[in-house]
Amino acid sequence: MSAPLKPSSMETLPRPSGLAGLAADWASDQRAFKNVSWGKAMMWIFLLSDTFIFGCFLIAYMSARMATTVPWPNPSEVFALEIGGVHVPLILIAIMTFVLISSSGTMAMAVNYGYRRDRRKTAALMLITALFGATFVGMQAFEWSKLIAEGVRPWGNPWGAAQFGSTFFMITGFHGTHVTIGVIFLLIIARKVWRGDFDTERRGFFTSRKGHYEIVEITGLYWHFVDLVWVFIFAFFYLW
Repeated sequence: MSAPLKPSSMETLPRPSGLAGLAADWASDQRAFKNVSWGKAMMWIFLLSDTFIFGCFLIAYMSARMATTVPWPNPSEVFALEIGGVHVPLILIAIMTFVLISSSGTMAMAVNYGYRRDRRKTAALMLITALFGATFVGMQAFEWSKLIAEGVRPWGNPWGAAQFGSTFFMITGFHGTHVTIGVIFLLIIARKVWRGDFDTERRGFFTSRKGHYEIVEITGLYWHFVDLVWVFIFAFFYLW
């Protein structure tokens, strides 16, 4: 009876090609996420699932708007403000969009300084990003209050199709919740960066490894996603 072959003497099986090779790589984790941490990979998976949810909301909005026989309210009139006696359409929405897009720039700079181990600039830029986000949520709360005072409800509004109120509160409310959660996480991570938790290996959430600033980038991925979603909401809901 021949002796069993040693691992070093076994023949290497050929790697399958095409879709079979892709499936083998993912199943054995030989190439998939090879240079990506699980934290970053899981954030991408979460953002992908969130994309489906926002996509369903926007598709539902477009379907409701095209299917209704009742006239749809004109966004330029509904979301206008009176400034100095002048009727200015979409001015608040334009400012909100500018604030949120600007926050993407400060978040990108925070990630850059994070990988440079410049904790003071990283923390400061994350705080500025959180301030932008809080400002956006505050303006959205003002927008909600104004429309509610004018009679807009999830089941109706004084300007036309009843679906306007339900889709507006659902889509903007869901997005505003994401922004609020992002602001909270920005403040938490900024505090940890400012205290030097990533440099001293201070035990706690997200700070178990010394010099591990990747959580700043992961937070940035979430924040950029929230900003990108707002671009689609702005285009479909306010400009259409």
